[in-house]
Amino acid sequence: MAQVLFIIAQHDFRDEELLEPKQVLENAGHTCHVASTSTEPAYGMLGVIVDPDVAFDEVDIKAYRAVVVVGGRGSPALAQNENVISVLQQANEQGKLIASICLGGVVLAKARVLTGKKATVFKTPDSVKILKENGVNFVDLPLVTDSGLVTAQGPQQAKEFGKKLVEMLR
Repeated sequence: MAQVLFIIAQHDFRDEELLEPKQVLENAGHTCHVASTSTEPAYGMLGVIVDPDVAFDEVDIKAYRAVVVVGGRGSPALAQNENVISVLQQANEQGKLIASICLGGVVLAKARVLTGKKATVFKTPDSVKILKENGVNFVDLPLVTDSGLVTAQGPQQAKEFGKKLVEMLR
């Protein structure tokens, strides 16, 4: 089975956007690791506390078949982190499955891995603008797939998002 890397903000990631797809993947036999700025406790918007397995600067992307950027208020700041951008660009170059949910799509857009692709994001004027500025074909649907990419709009899609990842890892 595959190893999947979840990328979360150290503060204000969206709890269920991490926990629900992660559980779906683990129930299907996949191994999931969580990466953040450091391995110090990371705090979700709804109160979940997670101990990340690895810091962004220690990620060896070759070990993973998929990378998932989790949304939440804190996730757009991930687009300013050079290590996150590097991990996503390496994953793209290596043909990994790349996914995001909610505002995680902003990070993928700024990493330029969605350029020329169809994708969705938690719809705000800013998030849609960022996608379009980075050459993304924004699609206003709950879940969008395009050429090894999966994007979902928000927490309501968390479980279906997880199921789609399982399907694409087959």
